[in-house]
Amino acid sequence: MKIQVLLFFSFLLFSATSLLGQKQIPSTQIKDLKGKSVDITAYVGNDDRITILTFWASWCAPCKKELDNIADLYTDWQADYNVDVVAVTIDASQDIQKAKNIVASKAWEYTILSDPNQEMLRVLNFQSVPQTFLVNQNGEVVYTRSGYVDGDEEELEDEIKKIMK
Repeated sequence: MKIQVLLFFSFLLFSATSLLGQKQIPSTQIKDLKGKSVDITAYVGNDDRITILTFWASWCAPCKKELDNIADLYTDWQADYNVDVVAVTIDASQDIQKAKNIVASKAWEYTILSDPNQEMLRVLNFQSVPQTFLVNQNGEVVYTRSGYVDGDEEELEDEIKKIMK
């Protein structure tokens, strides 16, 4: 039993260390919603902007709730903090139309990309959605959160304010 607990905590420490050790968002090819390949680094760490990079799926209710709540704050965050939001769906290619329909019905104003092969999931070493990364103006991950509950966007705003200091 002690060995299992030790192994579990070692795994958690390794996972956290590997993410924190990876400061920069790496160059990775994903797609826009029209299917065109794009490099994620074109969307993060550019133009002295802070980027919220969040991963979601059409079947994930907490993901959509998070994106709705961020959408309510997005205009203010752009004005106050020079923030961009990039929401990346991990829906498989055959399910991308579901994601497109959701985006159309929600009218989210931020950039929506697609990672149908879950390349970013592997590169950034996370397991599930929603997964949110806060990326500073230099393209460095400064905060990450897995999961979502109402009010997490307030914590995210607090983290954005820390970058601004």
